[in-house]
Amino acid sequence: MLDVQAIRKDFPILHQSVHGKPLVYLDNAATTQKPRQVIQALVDYYEGYNSNVHRAVHTLGQKATAAYEESREKIANFIGAPSSQDIVYTRGTTEAINLVSYTWAEENIGPGDEIVVTEMEHHSNLVPWQRIAQAKGATLKGIPLKEDWTLDMSTLGSVITERTKLVAVTHMSNVLGTIVPVKEIVQAARRVGAKVLIDGAQAVPHMRVNVADLDCDFYAFSGHKMCGPTGIGALYVKEEVLKEMEPFHRGGEMVREVWFDRATWNDLPMRFEAGTPNIADAIALGAAVDYLQTLGMDNIRQHEIEITSYAIEAFKELEEDLDHYGPRDLQYRGGIISFYAEDVHPHDLGTFVDSYGVAIRTGHHCAMPLMRQMGLPATARASFYVYNTTEEIDILVDALKKALRYFSK
Repeated sequence: MLDVQAIRKDFPILHQSVHGKPLVYLDNAATTQKPRQVIQALVDYYEGYNSNVHRAVHTLGQKATAAYEESREKIANFIGAPSSQDIVYTRGTTEAINLVSYTWAEENIGPGDEIVVTEMEHHSNLVPWQRIAQAKGATLKGIPLKEDWTLDMSTLGSVITERTKLVAVTHMSNVLGTIVPVKEIVQAARRVGAKVLIDGAQAVPHMRVNVADLDCDFYAFSGHKMCGPTGIGALYVKEEVLKEMEPFHRGGEMVREVWFDRATWNDLPMRFEAGTPNIADAIALGAAVDYLQTLGMDNIRQHEIEITSYAIEAFKELEEDLDHYGPRDLQYRGGIISFYAEDVHPHDLGTFVDSYGVAIRTGHHCAMPLMRQMGLPATARASFYVYNTTEEIDILVDALKKALRYFSK
Protein backbone atom coordinates (compact mmCIF):
# COMPACT_ATOMS: atom_id res chain seq x y z
CA MET A 1 0.00 0.00 0.00
CA LEU A 2 1.34 3.42 -0.96
CA ASP A 3 1.93 6.29 1.46
CA VAL A 4 0.46 8.98 -0.76
CA GLN A 5 1.26 11.84 1.60
CA ALA A 6 4.91 10.80 1.65
CA ILE A 7 4.90 10.53 -2.16
CA ARG A 8 3.45 14.04 -2.49
CA LYS A 9 6.48 15.44 -0.68
CA ASP A 10 8.60 14.30 -3.65
CA PHE A 11 6.74 16.60 -6.04
CA PRO A 12 7.62 20.28 -5.47
CA ILE A 13 5.01 21.64 -7.89
CA LEU A 14 2.12 20.21 -5.88
CA HIS A 15 2.85 22.48 -2.92
CA GLN A 16 1.50 25.73 -4.32
CA SER A 17 -1.70 27.73 -4.50
CA VAL A 18 -3.69 28.58 -7.61
CA HIS A 19 -6.14 31.48 -7.28
CA GLY A 20 -5.58 31.30 -3.53
CA LYS A 21 -6.53 27.62 -3.34
CA PRO A 22 -4.26 24.56 -2.92
CA LEU A 23 -3.43 23.10 -6.32
CA VAL A 24 -5.41 19.97 -7.19
CA TYR A 25 -3.70 18.55 -10.25
CA LEU A 26 -6.00 16.17 -12.15
CA ASP A 27 -4.58 16.42 -15.68
CA ASN A 28 -2.22 13.47 -15.53
CA ALA A 29 -3.35 11.89 -18.80
CA ALA A 30 -1.92 14.99 -20.50
CA THR A 31 1.30 15.06 -18.49
CA THR A 32 2.40 14.04 -15.01
CA GLN A 33 4.38 16.06 -12.52
CA LYS A 34 8.05 15.34 -11.81
CA PRO A 35 9.55 14.18 -8.52
CA ARG A 36 12.70 15.75 -7.11
CA GLN A 37 14.65 12.62 -8.04
CA VAL A 38 13.98 13.24 -11.75
CA ILE A 39 14.63 16.97 -11.52
CA GLN A 40 17.90 16.28 -9.70
CA ALA A 41 19.00 13.86 -12.44
CA LEU A 42 18.72 16.73 -14.93
CA VAL A 43 20.66 19.07 -12.65
CA ASP A 44 23.35 16.47 -12.02
CA TYR A 45 23.90 15.93 -15.74
CA TYR A 46 24.13 19.61 -16.64
CA GLU A 47 26.22 20.54 -13.61
CA GLY A 48 28.42 17.48 -13.44
CA TYR A 49 29.01 15.69 -16.75
CA ASN A 50 27.35 17.54 -19.63
CA SER A 51 28.92 16.05 -22.76
CA ASN A 52 27.96 14.41 -26.01
CA VAL A 53 27.59 10.64 -25.95
CA HIS A 54 29.38 7.83 -27.81
CA ARG A 55 32.82 8.01 -29.42
CA ALA A 56 34.28 10.40 -26.83
CA VAL A 57 37.43 9.19 -25.04
CA HIS A 58 37.43 11.92 -22.38
CA THR A 59 35.99 11.36 -18.92
CA LEU A 60 32.84 13.49 -19.21
CA GLY A 61 31.89 11.87 -22.52
CA GLN A 62 32.36 8.39 -21.11
CA LYS A 63 30.32 9.22 -18.01
CA ALA A 64 27.48 10.69 -20.10
CA THR A 65 27.50 7.69 -22.44
CA ALA A 66 27.37 5.26 -19.51
CA ALA A 67 24.40 7.07 -17.94
CA TYR A 68 22.59 7.37 -21.29
CA GLU A 69 22.92 3.67 -22.07
CA GLU A 70 22.18 2.65 -18.48
CA SER A 71 18.86 4.47 -18.84
CA ARG A 72 18.13 2.46 -21.99
CA GLU A 73 18.76 -0.72 -19.97
CA LYS A 74 16.38 0.46 -17.26
CA ILE A 75 13.65 1.19 -19.82
CA ALA A 76 14.09 -2.23 -21.43
CA ASN A 77 13.81 -3.97 -18.05
CA PHE A 78 10.82 -1.82 -17.08
CA ILE A 79 8.72 -3.01 -20.03
CA GLY A 80 10.10 -6.55 -20.19
CA ALA A 81 12.04 -6.11 -23.45
CA PRO A 82 14.51 -8.94 -24.15
CA SER A 83 17.36 -6.50 -24.84
CA SER A 84 18.18 -2.80 -24.59
CA GLN A 85 19.03 -3.01 -28.31
CA ASP A 86 15.29 -3.27 -28.90
CA ILE A 87 14.73 0.22 -27.43
CA VAL A 88 14.93 3.28 -29.69
CA TYR A 89 14.87 6.69 -28.03
CA THR A 90 12.30 9.06 -29.56
CA ARG A 91 10.77 12.41 -28.63
CA GLY A 92 7.67 10.57 -27.44
CA THR A 93 4.83 8.31 -28.52
CA THR A 94 3.89 10.41 -31.54
CA GLU A 95 7.37 10.35 -33.03
CA ALA A 96 7.69 6.64 -32.26
CA ILE A 97 4.50 5.83 -34.19
CA ASN A 98 5.59 8.04 -37.07
CA LEU A 99 8.95 6.27 -37.12
CA VAL A 100 7.13 2.98 -37.74
CA SER A 101 4.90 4.66 -40.32
CA TYR A 102 7.80 6.09 -42.32
CA THR A 103 9.95 2.93 -42.11
CA TRP A 104 8.27 -0.44 -41.67
CA ALA A 105 4.89 0.62 -43.07
CA GLU A 106 6.38 2.37 -46.09
CA GLU A 107 8.31 -0.78 -46.91
CA ASN A 108 5.65 -3.40 -46.18
CA ILE A 109 2.15 -2.03 -46.85
CA GLY A 110 0.79 -1.92 -50.39
CA PRO A 111 -2.41 -1.70 -52.45
CA GLY A 112 -5.28 -3.77 -51.07
CA ASP A 113 -3.64 -4.27 -47.67
CA GLU A 114 -5.48 -3.40 -44.47
CA ILE A 115 -4.51 -1.42 -41.38
CA VAL A 116 -6.67 -2.02 -38.33
CA VAL A 117 -7.09 0.46 -35.46
CA THR A 118 -9.81 0.97 -32.84
CA GLU A 119 -12.63 3.50 -32.83
CA MET A 120 -11.12 5.29 -29.82
CA GLU A 121 -7.60 6.06 -31.02
CA HIS A 122 -5.69 9.23 -30.21
CA HIS A 123 -4.95 11.18 -33.38
CA SER A 124 -1.29 10.16 -33.03
CA ASN A 125 -2.26 6.54 -33.68
CA LEU A 126 -4.72 7.36 -36.43
CA VAL A 127 -3.46 10.18 -38.65
CA PRO A 128 -0.13 8.44 -39.51
CA TRP A 129 -2.08 5.39 -40.72
CA GLN A 130 -4.45 7.58 -42.73
CA ARG A 131 -1.38 8.86 -44.58
CA ILE A 132 -0.08 5.36 -45.28
CA ALA A 133 -3.50 4.10 -46.40
CA GLN A 134 -3.95 7.02 -48.79
CA ALA A 135 -0.39 6.83 -50.13
CA LYS A 136 -0.32 3.05 -50.58
CA GLY A 137 -3.90 2.32 -51.61
CA ALA A 138 -4.54 0.40 -48.40
CA THR A 139 -7.74 0.26 -46.34
CA LEU A 140 -8.08 1.63 -42.81
CA LYS A 141 -10.51 -0.32 -40.60
CA GLY A 142 -11.69 0.07 -37.01
CA ILE A 143 -12.52 -2.35 -34.20
CA PRO A 144 -15.88 -1.03 -32.92
CA LEU A 145 -16.88 -0.06 -29.41
CA LYS A 146 -19.72 -1.57 -27.41
CA GLU A 147 -22.24 0.43 -25.40
CA ASP A 148 -20.19 -0.15 -22.23
CA TRP A 149 -17.21 1.65 -23.86
CA THR A 150 -15.14 -1.51 -24.23
CA LEU A 151 -14.03 -2.97 -27.54
CA ASP A 152 -16.34 -5.41 -29.28
CA MET A 153 -13.88 -8.28 -29.36
CA SER A 154 -16.43 -10.52 -31.07
CA THR A 155 -15.70 -8.62 -34.30
CA LEU A 156 -11.98 -9.44 -34.42
CA GLY A 157 -12.52 -12.33 -36.81
CA SER A 158 -14.24 -10.08 -39.35
CA VAL A 159 -12.14 -6.93 -38.86
CA ILE A 160 -8.71 -8.62 -38.84
CA THR A 161 -8.48 -10.61 -42.06
CA GLU A 162 -5.93 -12.24 -44.36
CA ARG A 163 -5.43 -8.82 -45.94
CA THR A 164 -4.47 -7.20 -42.63
CA LYS A 165 -0.81 -6.18 -42.51
CA LEU A 166 -0.79 -4.03 -39.38
CA VAL A 167 -2.93 -3.76 -36.27
CA ALA A 168 -2.24 -0.49 -34.38
CA VAL A 169 -4.18 -0.11 -31.14
CA THR A 170 -4.11 1.89 -27.95
CA HIS A 171 -3.42 0.00 -24.72
CA MET A 172 -5.59 2.45 -22.77
CA SER A 173 -7.94 5.13 -24.07
CA ASN A 174 -7.00 8.66 -23.06
CA VAL A 175 -10.70 9.63 -23.15
CA LEU A 176 -12.57 6.66 -21.72
CA GLY A 177 -9.87 5.01 -19.63
CA THR A 178 -10.75 1.74 -21.37
CA ILE A 179 -7.99 -0.85 -20.99
CA VAL A 180 -7.75 -2.84 -24.20
CA PRO A 181 -7.11 -6.62 -24.11
CA VAL A 182 -4.10 -6.17 -26.36
CA LYS A 183 -2.74 -9.68 -25.85
CA GLU A 184 -5.92 -11.13 -27.37
CA ILE A 185 -5.62 -8.72 -30.28
CA VAL A 186 -1.99 -9.73 -30.83
CA GLN A 187 -3.05 -13.38 -30.97
CA ALA A 188 -5.73 -12.57 -33.56
CA ALA A 189 -3.18 -10.67 -35.64
CA ARG A 190 -0.70 -13.53 -35.44
CA ARG A 191 -3.26 -15.91 -36.96
CA VAL A 192 -3.20 -13.88 -40.19
CA GLY A 193 0.49 -12.94 -40.11
CA ALA A 194 -0.06 -9.25 -39.26
CA LYS A 195 2.28 -7.08 -37.24
CA VAL A 196 1.03 -5.28 -34.12
CA LEU A 197 1.84 -1.80 -32.80
CA ILE A 198 0.61 -0.76 -29.36
CA ASP A 199 0.27 2.86 -28.27
CA GLY A 200 1.24 2.56 -24.61
CA ALA A 201 1.28 6.26 -23.71
CA GLN A 202 -1.52 5.85 -21.15
CA ALA A 203 -0.64 2.33 -20.02
CA VAL A 204 3.08 2.23 -19.21
CA PRO A 205 2.83 4.88 -16.45
CA HIS A 206 -0.04 3.14 -14.69
CA MET A 207 0.30 -0.63 -14.87
CA ARG A 208 2.80 -3.42 -15.32
CA VAL A 209 3.65 -3.92 -19.02
CA ASN A 210 5.66 -6.80 -20.46
CA VAL A 211 6.20 -6.54 -24.20
CA ALA A 212 7.72 -10.02 -24.45
CA ASP A 213 4.62 -11.53 -22.89
CA LEU A 214 2.33 -9.44 -25.12
CA ASP A 215 4.35 -10.60 -28.16
CA CYS A 216 3.77 -7.27 -29.92
CA ASP A 217 6.09 -6.05 -32.67
CA PHE A 218 6.12 -2.36 -31.69
CA TYR A 219 5.33 -0.63 -28.40
CA ALA A 220 5.48 3.17 -28.07
CA PHE A 221 5.32 5.40 -24.99
CA SER A 222 6.31 8.83 -23.63
CA GLY A 223 8.43 9.87 -20.67
CA HIS A 224 6.42 12.91 -19.60
CA LYS A 225 3.35 10.81 -18.73
CA MET A 226 5.38 8.66 -16.30
CA CYS A 227 7.12 11.27 -14.10
CA GLY A 228 9.84 11.86 -16.70
CA PRO A 229 10.69 14.96 -18.75
CA THR A 230 8.95 16.12 -21.90
CA GLY A 231 10.62 15.54 -25.25
CA ILE A 232 11.75 11.97 -24.56
CA GLY A 233 10.09 8.62 -25.14
CA ALA A 234 10.84 5.18 -26.43
CA LEU A 235 9.88 2.71 -29.11
CA TYR A 236 10.29 -1.00 -28.52
CA VAL A 237 10.70 -3.06 -31.68
CA LYS A 238 11.21 -6.81 -31.91
CA GLU A 239 14.81 -7.38 -32.88
CA GLU A 240 14.03 -9.41 -35.99
CA VAL A 241 11.70 -6.62 -37.19
CA LEU A 242 14.10 -3.81 -36.29
CA LYS A 243 16.93 -5.45 -38.22
CA GLU A 244 14.90 -5.27 -41.43
CA MET A 245 13.82 -1.62 -41.07
CA GLU A 246 15.55 1.20 -42.91
CA PRO A 247 16.56 4.24 -40.80
CA PHE A 248 14.08 7.08 -40.42
CA HIS A 249 16.53 10.00 -39.95
CA ARG A 250 19.97 10.05 -41.53
CA GLY A 251 23.13 11.88 -40.55
CA GLY A 252 25.72 11.59 -37.83
CA GLU A 253 25.84 8.73 -35.32
CA MET A 254 23.54 6.41 -37.27
CA VAL A 255 26.27 5.49 -39.77
CA ARG A 256 29.15 3.04 -39.59
CA GLU A 257 31.10 4.12 -42.68
CA VAL A 258 30.48 6.91 -45.17
CA TRP A 259 31.87 7.40 -48.66
CA PHE A 260 30.99 10.27 -50.97
CA ASP A 261 28.28 8.29 -52.73
CA ARG A 262 27.08 5.77 -50.11
CA ALA A 263 26.99 4.82 -46.44
CA THR A 264 26.51 1.81 -44.18
CA TRP A 265 24.48 1.81 -40.99
CA ASN A 266 25.51 1.61 -37.35
CA ASP A 267 24.52 -1.18 -34.97
CA LEU A 268 21.05 -1.39 -33.45
CA PRO A 269 19.49 0.72 -32.10
CA MET A 270 21.82 3.64 -32.90
CA ARG A 271 21.05 3.51 -36.62
CA PHE A 272 17.64 4.95 -35.68
CA GLU A 273 19.07 7.76 -33.52
CA ALA A 274 20.69 10.23 -35.91
CA GLY A 275 22.37 13.35 -34.55
CA THR A 276 22.97 14.44 -30.99
CA PRO A 277 20.24 12.80 -28.91
CA ASN A 278 18.22 14.21 -26.01
CA ILE A 279 20.84 13.06 -23.52
CA ALA A 280 19.71 14.82 -20.36
CA ASP A 281 16.07 13.83 -20.69
CA ALA A 282 16.96 10.23 -21.54
CA ILE A 283 19.00 10.01 -18.35
CA ALA A 284 16.18 11.62 -16.36
CA LEU A 285 13.71 9.13 -17.86
CA GLY A 286 15.88 6.42 -16.34
CA ALA A 287 15.50 8.20 -13.00
CA ALA A 288 11.72 8.22 -13.49
CA VAL A 289 11.80 4.47 -14.14
CA ASP A 290 13.77 4.02 -10.91
CA TYR A 291 11.17 6.06 -9.04
CA LEU A 292 8.23 4.07 -10.35
CA GLN A 293 10.01 0.78 -9.76
CA THR A 294 10.59 1.78 -6.13
CA LEU A 295 6.88 2.49 -5.68
CA GLY A 296 5.89 -0.70 -7.52
CA MET A 297 3.67 -0.73 -10.58
CA ASP A 298 1.17 -3.08 -8.98
CA ASN A 299 0.85 -0.65 -6.06
CA ILE A 300 0.34 2.25 -8.46
CA ARG A 301 -2.35 0.34 -10.33
CA GLN A 302 -4.15 -0.59 -7.10
CA HIS A 303 -4.06 3.00 -5.86
CA GLU A 304 -5.61 4.20 -9.12
CA ILE A 305 -8.33 1.55 -8.99
CA GLU A 306 -9.23 2.73 -5.50
CA ILE A 307 -9.24 6.43 -6.32
CA THR A 308 -11.20 5.89 -9.55
CA SER A 309 -13.76 3.83 -7.68
CA TYR A 310 -14.06 6.65 -5.14
CA ALA A 311 -14.46 9.22 -7.91
CA ILE A 312 -17.17 7.26 -9.72
CA GLU A 313 -19.11 6.97 -6.47
CA ALA A 314 -18.64 10.68 -5.74
CA PHE A 315 -19.86 11.61 -9.23
CA LYS A 316 -23.24 10.10 -8.36
CA GLU A 317 -23.92 13.39 -6.57
CA LEU A 318 -23.76 15.08 -9.97
CA GLU A 319 -25.69 12.55 -12.05
CA GLU A 320 -28.79 14.72 -12.52
CA ASP A 321 -26.77 17.38 -14.33
CA LEU A 322 -23.72 15.60 -15.69
CA ASP A 323 -22.89 12.37 -17.56
CA HIS A 324 -19.59 10.55 -17.37
CA TYR A 325 -18.19 7.91 -19.67
CA GLY A 326 -16.06 4.78 -19.52
CA PRO A 327 -16.29 1.12 -18.46
CA ARG A 328 -17.90 0.49 -15.10
CA ASP A 329 -15.72 -2.58 -14.46
CA LEU A 330 -12.55 -1.11 -12.96
CA GLN A 331 -10.47 -4.11 -14.03
CA TYR A 332 -10.87 -2.74 -17.56
CA ARG A 333 -10.53 0.94 -16.73
CA GLY A 334 -7.66 3.26 -15.90
CA GLY A 335 -7.72 6.38 -13.75
CA ILE A 336 -9.66 8.62 -16.15
CA ILE A 337 -13.14 10.13 -15.96
CA SER A 338 -14.48 12.12 -18.91
CA PHE A 339 -17.72 13.98 -18.27
CA TYR A 340 -20.17 16.30 -19.96
CA ALA A 341 -22.95 18.62 -18.80
CA GLU A 342 -25.47 19.43 -21.51
CA ASP A 343 -26.03 23.00 -20.36
CA VAL A 344 -22.38 23.92 -19.71
CA HIS A 345 -19.57 23.78 -22.24
CA PRO A 346 -16.59 21.75 -20.99
CA HIS A 347 -14.29 24.77 -21.42
CA ASP A 348 -16.52 26.76 -19.07
CA LEU A 349 -16.43 23.93 -16.54
CA GLY A 350 -12.65 23.76 -16.77
CA THR A 351 -12.28 27.52 -16.32
CA PHE A 352 -14.65 27.57 -13.36
CA VAL A 353 -13.00 24.72 -11.43
CA ASP A 354 -9.58 26.27 -12.13
CA SER A 355 -10.71 29.20 -9.99
CA TYR A 356 -10.88 26.67 -7.15
CA GLY A 357 -7.34 25.45 -7.85
CA VAL A 358 -8.46 22.33 -9.76
CA ALA A 359 -6.62 21.49 -12.99
CA ILE A 360 -8.57 19.31 -15.43
CA ARG A 361 -8.42 18.92 -19.23
CA THR A 362 -11.18 20.06 -21.58
CA GLY A 363 -11.65 19.57 -25.31
CA HIS A 364 -11.67 16.66 -27.74
CA HIS A 365 -8.46 15.18 -26.27
CA CYS A 366 -7.01 14.54 -29.73
CA ALA A 367 -9.78 12.00 -30.34
CA MET A 368 -12.26 13.80 -32.59
CA PRO A 369 -13.66 10.67 -34.29
CA LEU A 370 -14.49 9.24 -30.85
CA MET A 371 -16.12 12.52 -29.80
CA ARG A 372 -18.35 12.37 -32.88
CA GLN A 373 -19.28 8.79 -32.07
CA MET A 374 -20.16 9.88 -28.53
CA GLY A 375 -22.28 12.69 -29.99
CA LEU A 376 -20.39 15.33 -28.03
CA PRO A 377 -18.46 18.47 -29.03
CA ALA A 378 -15.94 17.87 -26.25
CA THR A 379 -15.67 16.60 -22.70
CA ALA A 380 -14.03 17.62 -19.47
CA ARG A 381 -11.57 15.05 -18.14
CA ALA A 382 -10.12 14.34 -14.73
CA SER A 383 -7.20 11.91 -14.69
CA PHE A 384 -5.44 10.53 -11.66
CA TYR A 385 -1.95 9.45 -10.66
CA VAL A 386 0.03 8.14 -7.77
CA TYR A 387 0.02 11.43 -5.82
CA ASN A 388 -3.73 12.10 -6.00
CA THR A 389 -5.98 11.69 -2.97
CA THR A 390 -9.66 11.13 -2.24
CA GLU A 391 -9.72 14.59 -0.63
CA GLU A 392 -8.83 16.03 -4.03
CA ILE A 393 -11.75 14.17 -5.58
CA ASP A 394 -14.02 15.80 -3.01
CA ILE A 395 -12.66 19.23 -3.95
CA LEU A 396 -13.30 18.51 -7.64
CA VAL A 397 -16.87 17.36 -7.04
CA ASP A 398 -17.59 20.36 -4.82
CA ALA A 399 -16.19 22.73 -7.48
CA LEU A 400 -18.31 21.05 -10.15
CA LYS A 401 -21.42 21.43 -7.98
CA LYS A 402 -20.72 25.15 -7.68
CA ALA A 403 -20.11 25.41 -11.42
CA LEU A 404 -23.38 23.71 -12.30
CA ARG A 405 -25.30 25.95 -9.90
CA TYR A 406 -23.58 29.03 -11.26
CA PHE A 407 -24.26 28.28 -14.92
CA SER A 408 -27.85 27.17 -14.24
CA LYS A 409 -28.57 30.78 -13.24
